Amino acid sequence: MIVVNATVKTSRQDITALQEAIATMEAASRAEAGCRDYTFSVELNNPDVLRITEKWDNVEALQAHFATPHMAAFQAALNTMPSPSMDLKFYDVVEIQPFQ
Repeated sequence: MIVVNATVKTSRQDITALQEAIATMEAASRAEAGCRDYTFSVELNNPDVLRITEKWDNVEALQAHFATPHMAAFQAALNTMPSPSMDLKFYDVVEIQPFQ
């Protein structure tokens, strides 16, 4: 499984302005083949930070996601913000059961 953790540092006003684009991106991404989860969240203690957590079956599913029209539309919406700082991390993980 591929896990993506992204952090976007911007402003709460920009995050509010992105809400429609975020909702569209989240719903469309969750409907994609190979998507196990796609979630946006705002840090409670720092509302200027938007987090994106994604889980994909494999690299191929993630690569297909990058080529979707909703990804292009979301990137265009992000590019309207003054200068967000974005940090992306990609992990290839094995899911385990928690200790009982």
